[in-house]
Amino acid sequence: MTASPTRPAARGDGIELEIGGMTCASCAMRIEKKLNKLDGVTATVNYATEKAQVHVPEGLDPQTLIAEVAKAGYTATLPRPAAAEPSDEEERPDTELVALRQRLVGSVVLAVPVIAMSMAPALQFDYWQWASLTLAAPVVVWAAWPFHKAAWANLRHGTATMDTLVSMGTLAAFVWSLYALFLGEAGTPGMTHPFELTVEPTDGASNIYFEVAAGVTMFLLGGRYFEKRSKRRAGAALRALLELGAKDVAVLRDGVEARIPTGELAVGDEFVVRPGEKIATDGVVAAGTSAVDASMLTGESVPVEVREGDAVTGATVNAGGRLVVRATRVGSDTQLAQMARLVEDAQSGKAQVQRLADRVSGIFVPVVIGIAVVTLGAWLGAGFPATAAFTAAVAVLIIACPCALGLATPTALLVGTGRGAQLGILIKGPEVLESTRRVDTVVLDKTGTVTTGRMALVEAVAADGVRREELLRLAGALEAASEHPIAQAIARGAAEEVGPLPTPEDFANLEGRGVQGVVGGHAVLVGRESLLEDWSQHLDADLARAKARAEAQGRTAVAVGWDGAARGVLVVADQVKPTSREAIAQLRSLGLTPVLLTGDHRTVAEQIAAEVGITEVIAEVLPQDKVDVVSRLQAEGKVVAMVGDGVNDAAALAQADLGLAMGTGTDVAIEAADLTLVRGDLRSAADAIRLSRRTLGTIRTNLFWAFGYNVAAIPLAALGLLNPMLAGAAMAFSSVFVVGNSLRLRSFRSRASDSQAVVAAPVPRPAQPVDA
Repeated sequence: MTASPTRPAARGDGIELEIGGMTCASCAMRIEKKLNKLDGVTATVNYATEKAQVHVPEGLDPQTLIAEVAKAGYTATLPRPAAAEPSDEEERPDTELVALRQRLVGSVVLAVPVIAMSMAPALQFDYWQWASLTLAAPVVVWAAWPFHKAAWANLRHGTATMDTLVSMGTLAAFVWSLYALFLGEAGTPGMTHPFELTVEPTDGASNIYFEVAAGVTMFLLGGRYFEKRSKRRAGAALRALLELGAKDVAVLRDGVEARIPTGELAVGDEFVVRPGEKIATDGVVAAGTSAVDASMLTGESVPVEVREGDAVTGATVNAGGRLVVRATRVGSDTQLAQMARLVEDAQSGKAQVQRLADRVSGIFVPVVIGIAVVTLGAWLGAGFPATAAFTAAVAVLIIACPCALGLATPTALLVGTGRGAQLGILIKGPEVLESTRRVDTVVLDKTGTVTTGRMALVEAVAADGVRREELLRLAGALEAASEHPIAQAIARGAAEEVGPLPTPEDFANLEGRGVQGVVGGHAVLVGRESLLEDWSQHLDADLARAKARAEAQGRTAVAVGWDGAARGVLVVADQVKPTSREAIAQLRSLGLTPVLLTGDHRTVAEQIAAEVGITEVIAEVLPQDKVDVVSRLQAEGKVVAMVGDGVNDAAALAQADLGLAMGTGTDVAIEAADLTLVRGDLRSAADAIRLSRRTLGTIRTNLFWAFGYNVAAIPLAALGLLNPMLAGAAMAFSSVFVVGNSLRLRSFRSRASDSQAVVAAPVPRPAQPVDA
């Protein structure tokens, strides 16, 4: 991706803009509407990634788009050139996040004493009200500045959000308290707020509301800080993807190796890849044979044998011999870079999630302002003094300022995510919860998700007259000397069954064919059937049938022979996790349709699907095809959850309505997903959806009651019956209710232990989703 001050960063036929100043999802909607009013412009603004994807007619100056965003009260910039970005960008502090943290810490230090003095008469010394002013002023003016700034932008554009109500409520409480201190009776020494909850007309000139102004600011800053911190990780998936590649490479120049940074490679350069090293870029094998582990990119669980003329992909691992590779694609043209673009495109195109508080505030804020105006007019029209009229109107704004709303989402999220962490489930933020209630289809990657992702010895077939233990001992001993992943799987399986393996007296690795050597006085061959045939060691009918049966099931069959005859066949395969069938049953019980999606062969995929109880299989797909599959399901009206663990799943995880990454997988998948399953147990996916749904339900309940308490108290304020203690009590009680309701999430229990009941559950899913 390249850009300059005059040239936009093109994404297909569009322009990418980085947006600044957004505080909620309604901000994104406002910018989107503003841009879409331009002729020929189609824009999508994503609040989570703070980016806009804009398709424009040919010849449109991107500065026109930037100016339009500025008119809406926000900032827009074109991405910097890649060369201008510091290599340690992920280490640079987020200045906005740092400023928000400073405001939060300052407000906590200053607001807590104010709230304590206002609510506890025993702490109200002679001049406590002036101390409250001293402490509350920085909170209301400096700490709450982001709310005031956003409210001013909303006012200029004729709209209202929660920022508007927070700003109006805190300023009303603060300004009225100043009036009461300097022009009323609240400034006299010894003034107290007695602990009484009576409902009777009061003189507003003797009451101060500093604790309301400071407390609301503190709570809402806390919620915004945690939301901003989770949002900052939106770009981490791309950084993790690009970090997968090799940092330097041994390039051949005039037959001499020289280490250079990978970025300096050019098409046509030849470079050396030793066993265990990453292949620096996409290319073709110029010399050598080896096995390449490409599971991170392709999902293929079996290492791929490559030889001269075969294509290899950057970031895959050389698991065998020495290779010389000729570069065919470098930089932004490589498959890894293309996958990074897929992830970014999928993240930017993800459906926007409107925060629940902002949805309600779209109606609540104008109504409250209207009630305050009507209250003022009614009191003045009824012949009451202006002081009493303003007291009632301001009281409406103060009691409507939603203190509990500052706790509604953060407390439920903190308790829910804390409980999830105990169960091995990491929820990234409140934005991910909305889709869990609507999800009806779950797409499962095979390798590493449904299966272990690790080759294992699953069968050993010995010829007539050959003991199984001897077959495993001789073959395992020889394979233990090889670095090949299949050889290591055989060695592990043999050692587990027969114990310590002998050391070969002689060993040779036959590139791409197998191994040979001497073990315990026997000349042993292990590898392809063709290797044994070269030594006139042919499989008998039973061994040939066993080999054909294994290959028909998508497994890898290895022939073993010694002393001039074929002695057996060893079968290696990726194994299904013991809990996968139970997990599929649990997902079905939640009303989800499981779909197995894999880059592996169809035969293998169908066998795995049958073993765990999945009826829908999509196999032999490339990374970009996985994104297409998810998009197609979404186009059919389905709400899709994706569970995966590899780099090849990252873009699909980002594209899905809900992405769940196995914590045993790659950092790229984890960063691209919305939920992370730390334990690598697929049953955690069902627990994650249940917990997310319950957390979302708790947030909804909290928001309902937070508004409910305010709405119930508004008539009291409008009638002039609201005293400071009652206002403080309403604020405290609504907050206590919200916190208590959120703490109920601590009782959430995993169903992973209900194995017998779940495994026995019927495969057909219920007609309607079952909400946890």
